[in-house]
Amino acid sequence: MTQSLPRFRFDNRYRRLPDVFHARIHPTPVQAPRLIKLNDALADELGIELNGSEPSTLVEFFAGNQIPEGAEPIAMVYAGHQFGQFVPRLGDGRAILLGEVLDRQGRRRDIQLKGAGQTPFSRNGDGRAALGPVLREYLLGEAMHALGVPTTRALAAVTTGEPVYRETVLPGAILTRVAASHVRVGTFEYFAARGETEALRQLADHVIARHVPAAATAPQPYLALLEFVVERQAALVAAWMQIGFIHGVMNTDNMAISGETIDYGPCAFMDAYDPATVFSSIDRTGRYAFGNQPTIAQWNLARFAETLLPLIDASPESAITQASETIHSFLERYTKHWSAGMRRKLGFSTAEPEDVALIHDLLDLMATSGADFTLTFRRLGAATVSQADAGVRDLFVDRDAFDAWATGWRARLARDPASPDARVHQMQSANPAVIPRNHRVEQALQAAVEDDDFSPFERLLRVLEQPFTEQADMAEYSTPPRDDERVLRTFCGT
Repeated sequence: MTQSLPRFRFDNRYRRLPDVFHARIHPTPVQAPRLIKLNDALADELGIELNGSEPSTLVEFFAGNQIPEGAEPIAMVYAGHQFGQFVPRLGDGRAILLGEVLDRQGRRRDIQLKGAGQTPFSRNGDGRAALGPVLREYLLGEAMHALGVPTTRALAAVTTGEPVYRETVLPGAILTRVAASHVRVGTFEYFAARGETEALRQLADHVIARHVPAAATAPQPYLALLEFVVERQAALVAAWMQIGFIHGVMNTDNMAISGETIDYGPCAFMDAYDPATVFSSIDRTGRYAFGNQPTIAQWNLARFAETLLPLIDASPESAITQASETIHSFLERYTKHWSAGMRRKLGFSTAEPEDVALIHDLLDLMATSGADFTLTFRRLGAATVSQADAGVRDLFVDRDAFDAWATGWRARLARDPASPDARVHQMQSANPAVIPRNHRVEQALQAAVEDDDFSPFERLLRVLEQPFTEQADMAEYSTPPRDDERVLRTFCGT
């Protein structure tokens, strides 16, 4: 009997760019792949016709052992500033872009295998991924999507049946990642550093056609591209800051031009609020601490602007002036998005000049007390229903200080025109009940890696798919870790 094969609607524009943009490379086959998880809803959204394909067939595709019809696998080249130091040639060292599909809404989406074997950019690495980091990216990406934050997503995860060698021997795995595109700030940096202006123009034109077609007819298309990217990043980082997310490795090669969260390495969500929080084991100076993320985003965008200068204007002075104005607008754009989001979290439907001070006063109190970031805002929402502050008040050491703040907050709510029901709905929609808390993520990964038990992973994933819903039987996932459960360091897994 002939096996039904899945069908992908490929249309690979990036592959049509000159060879300097990529290397043609096929995934390295693996010995005994096993399907861990298939994101059926995302597959349907992408228009992938599974045709009742058996798991044994699907796993061959998602392991890279069989290439789907229409795919044209490549590894993309890019450079990047890593912890502030420029590296002129990086590229996809363990990821292979199968191609681009048109989803059911006509949007162009990349499909990439992460951990698919060596490429010309592997830099002596094995090109493989370990199971733990693959599951972490699956969980975190899908959680961010459910939280409404722009992100790459996970289509599938498989084990390879082969070991990978890091500090210890670990089971290997491959993640199928979906993105609006995988073009990064570092992609532009690669060609700018080499002085290849024509290639830079081709790349910029490709991105404009894919992400911001209106810029093509703008008076200054490349300045319009810069403005698009600045606006997207301002909104993205503001969204991170509203949910306590710490990316951990905000290098320019980890900043997607599309404005999606990409490369979930040593990322984490805060429990106790502290803007100096760092989880990444490789961020020894705190460069990418939670509170530094807006400033680092602007720094990265300045590096992007530098690459566009020869395209923006033939006069270097004029190009710098125009680009600088756009870069300087980042913090204003970011503050607008962040303030609007924080107002929603506090139940305000309108804006008043004093709101920002009220927000900062609460954050200062939270930092002093080490109040749990997620619980504080979720319980504030509950307090608007009960008109009692005990649940949230107990999170603070200085309860008198909280009471003084709460008096001002309730006075502000009294001036707001929203109805109580509308306010509750707004706050419940802005303040998640559950996030991928680090200790729960680590417990799920440990069970999978050490015991081949994926049930904690599946259970956690189900909870994270409905982060704003009170799930009584999943209450354990909404509580902060005990002292003996705290996870203080996360690792990228490369």
